Amino acid sequence: MAGIKNKAFEPTRRTALTLIGASALAAGGINSALAAAGDDEVLTEAKVLRDPDTPVAGNPDGNITIVEWSDYNCPYCRKLEPELRQVVQDDGKVRLVMKDWPILGPVSVTAARSALAAKFQDKYHKAHDAMMGVSSRLTESRINELLAAAGVDMDRLKRDLAGRGSDIDALLKRNNEQAEAFGFNGTPSFIVGKYRVPGVLSMAEFEQVIADARKAKMN
Repeated sequence: MAGIKNKAFEPTRRTALTLIGASALAAGGINSALAAAGDDEVLTEAKVLRDPDTPVAGNPDGNITIVEWSDYNCPYCRKLEPELRQVVQDDGKVRLVMKDWPILGPVSVTAARSALAAKFQDKYHKAHDAMMGVSSRLTESRINELLAAAGVDMDRLKRDLAGRGSDIDALLKRNNEQAEAFGFNGTPSFIVGKYRVPGVLSMAEFEQVIADARKAKMN
């Protein structure tokens, strides 16, 4: 794990996680997990998998969903990014839900807010890739340089940060509450189908978990 979360987005309440089929898979000790929660709870399928404000990559109609919680200053997230994208591309039927979870300090929060603001000009993925593609720790000035070089309209970004800031912060708060409720302690963390994956996997392990998730879906 890249680090332990801080208090940047403290949830208003804790939600208990109900484990279904608690036997672990051979690869990585991954527990089958779904939330037995009502519509007013944090961990509903709609809120975790189908939040309309959350960016999505891969196949939007895929038959398996991977949900990733990541931080732009997390070296493990950066290392894993190209491998995960390759698995998603090679599979062709995976929907990747991208949850920004800025837990590594104020600059991480700035990076996440900037990426989500870029979404309003259809540049979220360009902003995401630009910040994930560097090897050094981000600073606010570096974030601005990377986003501008990626083609983000920085004047528009500033306007959207000002005008849509409360919506962006509300989304980050939802992302944090869900990660807390799943018991994640750091980034990157994943849900693959109905499996909770709190940590880094290899490409082969991701492929195996996706296959297992498909089998579980059929049962």
